[in-house]
Amino acid sequence: MSPAAGVKAPLLPGSSKSAPAKPPSVSGAVFNVSTSIIGAGIMSIPATLKVLGVVPAFVMIVVIAWLADISVEFLMRYTHAGDTTTYAGVMRESFGRVGSILVQICVMITNLGCLIIFLIIIGDVLSGNQPEGSVHLGVLQQWFGIHWWNTRAFALLFTLIFVLLPLVVFKRVESLRYSSAISVFLAVVFVGISSVMAIMALLEGKTNSPRMVPELDNKAAFFDLFTAVPVIVTAFTFHFNVHPIGFEMDKPSDMISAVRISMVLCAAIYFAIGLFGYLLFGDSITADILVNFDQNSGSTIGSVLNDIVRLSYALHLMLVFPLLNFSLRANLDEFLFPNKTLLAKDNTRFWFLTLVILAFCFLAAIAIPNIWYFFQFMGSTSAVSLAFIFPGAIALRDAWGISTARDWILAAVMIVLAVVTSTIAISSNIYSLITENQS
Repeated sequence: MSPAAGVKAPLLPGSSKSAPAKPPSVSGAVFNVSTSIIGAGIMSIPATLKVLGVVPAFVMIVVIAWLADISVEFLMRYTHAGDTTTYAGVMRESFGRVGSILVQICVMITNLGCLIIFLIIIGDVLSGNQPEGSVHLGVLQQWFGIHWWNTRAFALLFTLIFVLLPLVVFKRVESLRYSSAISVFLAVVFVGISSVMAIMALLEGKTNSPRMVPELDNKAAFFDLFTAVPVIVTAFTFHFNVHPIGFEMDKPSDMISAVRISMVLCAAIYFAIGLFGYLLFGDSITADILVNFDQNSGSTIGSVLNDIVRLSYALHLMLVFPLLNFSLRANLDEFLFPNKTLLAKDNTRFWFLTLVILAFCFLAAIAIPNIWYFFQFMGSTSAVSLAFIFPGAIALRDAWGISTARDWILAAVMIVLAVVTSTIAISSNIYSLITENQS
């Protein structure tokens, strides 16, 4: 669903009208919200424990989940006070056309970044990676040896043409309902097997001792802490789906309840996978935890479990890819061609946008094979804007005169924390790049 399009319109309009559907239940909304949250973000959560330490990481996950809940409450309350039903619409009512354009741009950056992250992770699984000089083989290389046809570029190109392209050419999102159901099941398989492996290793005394607090050896180490915050922010950014999900429900309070349940559920899952991943791999954990599952487990069953973990989540991302592509393509079309005919009725424009998106994602995934940098960039810019800065700004602008003193305080705190942490994270990344180039 395009955040800029009306929630009662199909993602790619043009189909015949159907009878009004029964409003979804709170449990159904919990499922949708949780699915929107748990995506590629789960891959880098374990690495944040290595940077922050277990205790600060737990506190940070709880705080960001709490702030995300507040920002959703702001979005729902102020949207219902106006005449719109979209994120871009409520920003337009508060800040004019500039506000709606900013939302569209941030949604496009966030979704495009997520699609690139998906391809990077798929490439890691199939063809491996070499983070910080250590070599991690992909599943194809472990099974068949290293050949030209299972290199990263070729494996991703094959996946794009023969797996992703057939899925993204559907013009109705309903056509993906079965693949979406499978993707959710595969995500559950990943979390379940990872947790069981960690518990078994713990019982056998083979786990690593996690660091409870961060190591602050120097000033640079202190500022590195802030680079982990955008990663967690990105993991909790689902605000582009708040309106499509929330406005299908009878009461705004139902959506608020669903979000709160989802926040608790997702925070628990994130911390669990982070802790279990850290127990399994310790400080050798990579920005993409799937890369670590190439290790030799010492048994046939362990090796099979490693491969199942990696392949299940890679396939999960392949099946989620078309959903984000729908939203990205719809926003991009509305942004570039606002006065054109419906995208579903223009095959030339539809194929042009589809192929451009796929080509750009492919080239970016080859050029930057590290998801940590993408999470940092998105978490410091578009994701933090969608999740915290824009909702806080709407509450402070208070175009409908309904803000309370508590709203103003929370909104101000939310914006200040977002801006300060993002600025430090961006500055720290720039400093690190300069230092690396000089050394």
